[in-house]
Amino acid sequence: MDLALDARSDLDAEVQPPPKFSILATGLTKSFGPKTVVEAIDLRVREGEFFGFLGPNGAGKSTTIKMLVGLLRPTAGRIVIAGRDLAVDPLGVKAHIGVLPEELNLYERLTCEEFLHFAGSMYGLSEEVTEQRTEELLEVLALAEHRDKLIVDYSHGMKKKTALAAALIHDPRVLFLDEPFEGIDAVSGRVIRAVLQQLTQRGVTIFFSSHIMEIVERLCTEVAIINAGRIVGIGSLADLRVQSATGENGSLEDVFLRLVGAGDERESLSWVK
Repeated sequence: MDLALDARSDLDAEVQPPPKFSILATGLTKSFGPKTVVEAIDLRVREGEFFGFLGPNGAGKSTTIKMLVGLLRPTAGRIVIAGRDLAVDPLGVKAHIGVLPEELNLYERLTCEEFLHFAGSMYGLSEEVTEQRTEELLEVLALAEHRDKLIVDYSHGMKKKTALAAALIHDPRVLFLDEPFEGIDAVSGRVIRAVLQQLTQRGVTIFFSSHIMEIVERLCTEVAIINAGRIVGIGSLADLRVQSATGENGSLEDVFLRLVGAGDERESLSWVK
């Protein structure tokens, strides 16, 4: 046995830096009057992670995301995004995140190009940088030929891509995406997936929520599942299979249904036989 080699291996293990977390939430709680919709959840998302966040309707998923991006103030708990405490430095956090909410809030009497220029100026980008990034985003997201059309006349999918472009224009370190593929055609969906994977490869953290299990399973390296305001499973798909006892071949949908307690609810109508 080479003792010197063993000693060096031990030393290398000791000096390895701890993982960097882009999102840290501890004891995160939100109550509306007597009703608690998110209860003492903890989240740790590593830098460069493609992190999925799943839950049935009414589970507290959107409320959690709104707290993480500073749209809702937690009743209790602490949030640290990109090394900044959200309660202490909210503007510093918002300068380093991009947000695509499920409910789009766009200035629909602007064109897409005008909206992106507005977003760039709000993030303090120079006119030159804003112009360059706007052109690239319009081309990549297939919006260039619609650049002079008012957003109010866009389809839902085009509005979604406009909101995504605005979330990307300032090159955020953390990207929050709530249902980003809803209403998106297959061609645009493939392009968006490629862009998102490229972002994680250069260290951008993506916090991704969707009801489309196949996309989450394909893209995400770790997933958290929330139900009734509590985290009921978290980890890689392999970890979740163990936690849910679904077996080594269980799909993410199988895992999800087991962890949220979906049983044999009635699945048919009395008059449909």
